[in-house]
Amino acid sequence: MIKSPSTQDDIVLLNAYLDDELDAAAALAMERRLAADPALAAERDRIEALRTALRERLPREAPSPELRARIERAVGIRPARPTLFGPTLFRPTWGTLAASIAATAIVASLVTSHVVAPNITEPTPRAEAGAVLSSHVRALMAPQPTDVASSDRHTVKPWFNGRLPQAPRVVNLDASGFPLAGGRIDVIDGNPAPTLVYKRRQHVISLIAVAAPDRGDTSSSRDAQAGYNMVRWTDHGVAYWAISDLNATELEEFARLFRVTAADG
Repeated sequence: MIKSPSTQDDIVLLNAYLDDELDAAAALAMERRLAADPALAAERDRIEALRTALRERLPREAPSPELRARIERAVGIRPARPTLFGPTLFRPTWGTLAASIAATAIVASLVTSHVVAPNITEPTPRAEAGAVLSSHVRALMAPQPTDVASSDRHTVKPWFNGRLPQAPRVVNLDASGFPLAGGRIDVIDGNPAPTLVYKRRQHVISLIAVAAPDRGDTSSSRDAQAGYNMVRWTDHGVAYWAISDLNATELEEFARLFRVTAADG
């Protein structure tokens, strides 16, 4: 017997996938899960069958004349008034109203993008934080959060060679309770970035290294988004982002240990 999906998050993500609300990477991860999880695939089929039945058995009804009249009065649509030379030159219609709303939305979107991201060639830390968060969440949704799974830094570091211009700095933090779990490659602001994956009990820590040759060294700063803690700092032209659902105190301790521990080879 096929069991139902185990968590409410599975249902939320599945509905977002069916509504085309996931980005390309998240949609690909969901497709892989559907291929590997018969229960989730059965739930997808059930939802699609329900939607088809609703469309067939509950056709959309046109709004009543009374409702149309109320809406027309509210938005200022009036019948054309005849003049000596015929009807008025312009009368808003439902089509022109929809077009004007769409145009307004597009303009507003463009203006917002310009204000929020005035310089797209150099992302702000806040924009970069959003990309880091998305990468971490996508990794957690995947069957495993690593492309190479190993606790040996001499296996993980060479794996990046040939895949990236420069392999990341890898340190051994086993003795401090942060064992290495592997690594993967994320895409931050359109550029590939090496990510080391560490563990703390059952918590996954993604340490993403973003090339930042024009940024000076900085002390660590803490942030939180969507229930995940982040610690950010810059060393020798690399901006590091540590992100996890681990508590902020332990995540900051992880960041401190990574900074002060020498890499071996």
